[in-house]
Amino acid sequence: MKLFLNILLLLVSINVCGQADEPTTTWNNYIFSGRDEKEFKDSLSQYDFASLWKERENTRVGFIGDNYQRIRIKFISVNKLKDSPLVYEVTGKSMVDNLICDFHGIITITSIKIDSSMHFGVDDEYKNQKIKKQGVVIAAYDLLEDSLQRHSGFFNGILFTAWYINRFGKLMYDDIEIYSDRYRNNQFIGTWTDYKSRKMEKCNWGDYRIPNSGDLDIGAGEFSPDDKYLKYGWQTYRDSHLHDNIKAKQFEEKEWWK
Repeated sequence: MKLFLNILLLLVSINVCGQADEPTTTWNNYIFSGRDEKEFKDSLSQYDFASLWKERENTRVGFIGDNYQRIRIKFISVNKLKDSPLVYEVTGKSMVDNLICDFHGIITITSIKIDSSMHFGVDDEYKNQKIKKQGVVIAAYDLLEDSLQRHSGFFNGILFTAWYINRFGKLMYDDIEIYSDRYRNNQFIGTWTDYKSRKMEKCNWGDYRIPNSGDLDIGAGEFSPDDKYLKYGWQTYRDSHLHDNIKAKQFEEKEWWK
């Protein structure tokens, strides 16, 4: 395990540089706009961010490839390493169509930023909650699918997660603006590379919205796939979330990772 982690840490150091220019200007602005330029990675590394990456699993949406084929990502375990406070070990599963792959890997925090000004939600409903801090954690991820499984490969890229610290000093998943249009969190942007062919495809996912999803998402108040992409795995999502179809809802709620 130690050798495995050392190899992944090396990959992260390479990928952080390689991925730095990939996000669009809009992506960078979304992460850094309105946040203190000072780095808080060292002073806030004592917090455990693991639970934030497992939150809201049923609202996670993602795509892979140029045709925005739907991919489903499930984090089964996320654990902070005791001797490396900025590194988290991850296990989970991915699903494209009916093909399911196991994966394991690491998330490495590269930056923690604090918001310059507070946000308190619709009608300032959180204004009197005595929130101590709000901000984002930015990290690199490397997730390796089981090479013995069919059509497997590896994911790598960067992510950001919005958080806040409540009046009791507890780190919380930031869903304060959840009722606002275009709300999103846990935004992963990167690539998936096939082990055998070495073909690399863009692969992004997130909670409630997908970063850099082009014309896939036509929704105003919530994620909604464009009709032309329904055949790429999005039909049951549309029928379940937007049309309240019972069979589609049962399919969407099935615990496919078990």
